[in-house]
Amino acid sequence: MEKSELMTTVSLIVAHGKNRAIGKDNVMPWHIPGDLKFFKAQTMGKPVIMGRKTFQSIGRPLPGRLNIVITRDVSFRAEGVSLSSSLEDALRLAREEVQHIGGDELMIIGGAQIYTQSIDLADRLYITEVDLAPEADAFFPETKAEEWTEISREVHAPDGNTPGYAFVISNRV
Repeated sequence: MEKSELMTTVSLIVAHGKNRAIGKDNVMPWHIPGDLKFFKAQTMGKPVIMGRKTFQSIGRPLPGRLNIVITRDVSFRAEGVSLSSSLEDALRLAREEVQHIGGDELMIIGGAQIYTQSIDLADRLYITEVDLAPEADAFFPETKAEEWTEISREVHAPDGNTPGYAFVISNRV
């Protein structure tokens, strides 16, 4: 492993419900403006890795970030993104970008299949815990509490149509 790979933090960022739900029919089951701001603040200027369905649900490349889309569909094309056929290749591209920009972190932003493939590689988790348990067809994988140390928690009370939520950042033990 190269020195740059050792210095690059692999982070997963997700918003999930009490039942680990992250989406249904390729749509997030809530709209929380504070979470969108948190996501932007944590990912800006860093390479982001996502699956094709996640990219299509966003609908465009995220500005200010190298967007790496993993897909097995060889005919898929999207302007403004780098395409990859595997998580391993996507991580290689992201690490090259981190080294190029002088950063230290890459972000994996979903969806469920990509999270499942990458959870064991993660060094850090940025989780927005949403105080709902919606019906879903996509879920964040289970984590083992003993493998993670919570380093920060910022709780937000429900407000109008917005459910309660908490920003939780954890590092691998």
